[in-house]
Formats: sequence, C-alpha cells, structure tokens
Amino acid sequence: MTSSISQHPVIVVGGSLVGLSAALCLSSLNVPTIVLEKHSGVSQHPRAIGFTSRTMEIYRSLGIENKDPAPEDFKLERAHVESLTGKWHEQSLWSDTNRGSKIGSTRPTDVQSRVPKKSYSAERPSAIPQDKLEPMLEALALQRGADIRRNWKVSHVEQNETGVTVTGTDENGKQQSIPGCYLIAADGNRSTVRERLQIPRSGRGYMQTLSSVLFRAPLEQWTKGIAQFDIDQPGLKAFLASYSDGRWALMFKDSIDRDENALRAGIYQAVGVSNFPLEIITTGRWELTALVAETFQLGRIFLAGDAAHTLPPNRGGYGANTGIHDVHNLAWKLAAVVSGKASPKLLNTYTAERRPVALLRHDQIFVRADYKVHLDVTTPVGVKIDDDAMEFGQIYTSESIIGAGENLPRAKRPDEWNGQPGTHAPHVWCFQEGKKLPIIDLLRKETWTLLTESDSTEWRKAVRFVNGKSSLSITYLPFGGNVLLDEEDDFQTLFGISSSGAVLVRPDGYIAWRSMKAPPNAEQTLNEVFSRVSWSLER
Repeated sequence: MTSSISQHPVIVVGGSLVGLSAALCLSSLNVPTIVLEKHSGVSQHPRAIGFTSRTMEIYRSLGIENKDPAPEDFKLERAHVESLTGKWHEQSLWSDTNRGSKIGSTRPTDVQSRVPKKSYSAERPSAIPQDKLEPMLEALALQRGADIRRNWKVSHVEQNETGVTVTGTDENGKQQSIPGCYLIAADGNRSTVRERLQIPRSGRGYMQTLSSVLFRAPLEQWTKGIAQFDIDQPGLKAFLASYSDGRWALMFKDSIDRDENALRAGIYQAVGVSNFPLEIITTGRWELTALVAETFQLGRIFLAGDAAHTLPPNRGGYGANTGIHDVHNLAWKLAAVVSGKASPKLLNTYTAERRPVALLRHDQIFVRADYKVHLDVTTPVGVKIDDDAMEFGQIYTSESIIGAGENLPRAKRPDEWNGQPGTHAPHVWCFQEGKKLPIIDLLRKETWTLLTESDSTEWRKAVRFVNGKSSLSITYLPFGGNVLLDEEDDFQTLFGISSSGAVLVRPDGYIAWRSMKAPPNAEQTLNEVFSRVSWSLER
C-alpha cells in the first residue's frame, strides 16, 4: 500500500541561485512548489561566476543549454601584480595549491592539464554570471508550475508530524501563514530558518569583511587574456575579476566604506592608469566565513546552499556549485516521498550524503594557496585532493547505497572508482539510433535505471518483477541493442562488473548498488535491493 499523497506544496525559503535551482528541480518532477524570496528581484551584483561541469550536467538534465561554455583548452589563470599596467610578478592556474610561475615562464605539461578533463563529463564549465543565470532558472521554474513570491519576508517557521507552516509578510505588508509538507531553507549564510531552528555550525568561522565595487570598463587591452588579478601595492590590497561581459569587480581586502570618488581612485590605482571610461554599477560588502551546519535536516525542514554550508569564494567554485548539488540530491527524494511512493526515511539520507561533501570542501579550501593564510598556525594544512576527484568523484555513504563503506577515500577520480557504489555513474558516450549522446541523457531523472552490458533475460524479468511490486519504477537499459557504447569504452571496466552483472543507478545519476554477476535468483535479489535503497512502498 502506498501512503497518501500530500496536498501541500514543498516550500522553499530563499529565491536566489540555490532556491531557484530547487524550484526548478522540484517543478520538473511535478512537485508543487512555493518559493518565498525577500528581495523584489535579482541582485544587481552578479556574484558567482564559474559553474562547474557537474553543475552544467544537472542543468542540462533540466533543459538548460550551456550557452557560455569554457573552451576545451580553457585555463583559468590568476596573476599576482602591482597593477594591470604595472609590474607583473607571477601567475597560477585556478587549481594551483601554491603560488605559480613567474610571468612569462613555461609551466610543466602536467600542471597545464590540471583542469576538469573532458573525459569526465559531456559538459564544459560555464562562465555565465549569476545575475544572468537566475532569470533563466526562474522563467523555466515558473513555466513548469512553480509559484515564486517576491517581497515575502519570513518571520516564523513551525512544524509537526504532518507538515510545516511558514509565517511572514507578503509584498503588501500583510501577514500570512502558508502550510506545506516540507521546507527547504535556501536563505543564505544568515538563514532565518536555521537560526529559528537553532542548528549550530562549526568550521574555520569568520575571517574578514571585504568591500567591493562592480563597474564597467574596457580593461582587456591590459589583461593579457587573464581574468583574475591579485593586486598588491602600498595602500591597495585587492582582488580584481572580470565577468567577461565588460563588467569587473574590485574586492578591497578591507571593510572601509568608500564614496564614489574613493571607489574611482581605487579602480584607477588597481589598473595603474585613469585614461579609460568607467561606469560604477553598485557596491557590496562581503563576509569571508567558513562554517558547516551540524545537521542539514531537522524533521521536515532541510538546509541547502549557504544556509547549510558557508564556503568562501575559491578557485574550485565550491560555494554556489555545492548548493546546487544539494538541492539536486534532495529533489528526487522529496518527489518520491511527496507522491506517496517512498518512505519518508529516504529523506534521512540527505544529511548523510551531502554534509560530508561540504565538510571535505571546507577543508580543501584551506589547502589551496588563497586561504592558507587564514589557518591558525597550529592547524594542519592537510593534503590537496585532485581537482577532478573533488568535482566528479566525491562518494556518498548512506542507507540508500549498498557497498560503500566509511573506510573508503572521500574522493577519487571516476576512472579510479570504476563503478563504485556511492559515486556518480562514469561519463561515457553512447549511440542510440545513430545519435551520439552522453549516458547522462539516458538516465531519467524520475526513475531508477538498471544497466547491463547486453540484453539479459534474467535481468529483464527481474526489472519487470520489481516494477510489478514496487510503487517506484526501474528502467532497464541494456547495451548492445538499440544503445551502443563508444567503441573505445569497455562496460565491464567502467562499472567494475562481469559480463552478466548489473548496475543500479538512482534518479540523480549515482550508483546505488552493483552485482558483479547475475545472482541465482535475480528477481528476488533485485527486489530486496531496490526496496532497501529506494525506500519504496509496495503497490
């Protein structure tokens, strides 16, 4: 028997990047969703820029095309300079742990290659600014039925065994209470919801407050193709970054309030000349903080993004990207539970899977050169984990995974995992009816998938048996028939199984279980496994 389907929506508090991503993920799965956002529109400041290949895979599955992909040979470099037109000292790649080479010197080939490899993903990173991405997310979420309410300020949240209630003031200043079945708090570092729940946080903590100015200017003639600069000269310590659309952000490494004349003077000082047109767009203040919540779930309420883990801006793009991955992990689970097809116990895997990811990323930030200075001298620096492993190979361990023990490394490259349960299904190119496409396009976001090297009567019957008993469903995807692997790839090597084995992949693309070979009773084995990892209910 399936449980009753909830008539109340999932409420998302916070309508910025992570909240809108949550709304799009949920609405794409036909989950009624209400987003409550305190601001009237998208921030003037573009904030995040640089979305990783894994993030763009998620957006690809939601129907968002990567219109600003980084070139295949793209290397995000940062230069340490006196000013753009002054002395240039050294430069480094985005992933470098230590200071890089002197300007003009040649780097070793292995360092040059240390950017996310195409073989790990069908997508390239994207350089789209956050203020251009958010309207795309909002428009698509609205199109798919999400209810997004701006100028809505949350003041109180309560929950019981059957639902949640959010109270606040709407755009007209009228107090309202909205009932929901679950709540996602994506309301930032100073999360009202997290504070109301009194969920503690731990980590490096507050580091410093920075002030910034966003401006438009034609600086490309002095940049030598580099987009990020550490400015270091007497009277000015700052960071300058391009948004690749004529806009630049200058981050002063202090919290001084500057008037327009002082801002202009600071920009001219960073560039080293003043003979260029300059338009100041807006200013901002930023707290560098590194904190991770002790739990990402309390009852029916979940934390995501900065509300769950505040990670300072870094060259790996951990902050915004980690939050997007949070809600992608959570959305399919909420969809299964809200529809009455899975036990609410499935939701307990959210903290178990996502908090270790945030903790590892917190620690890895301080291994990199940019933030080592913020560590206490008594704190061990730690060991830098390969960037491809951090991007594509962090492992989940939870009760929705069979065969992923706590003794395993927290991250390895996909080719080192070889289909290890708890890791994302490895990227591979396939051919379906003559069309070349990545395997992620064949993994459906609303169902589970059983992969085998070739069509198998035993596994096909097992899938049919499970689908006849379970409220959730499995799609059977054998290779060798209508779907072929690229001839350069070997299925058994990719997934670590024999020719008769099978791999069970979750709706989010993560491997929940694998069988090295076909068991004597495939029907019973798959039924028991699926019931355990999906928390599905019987029909």
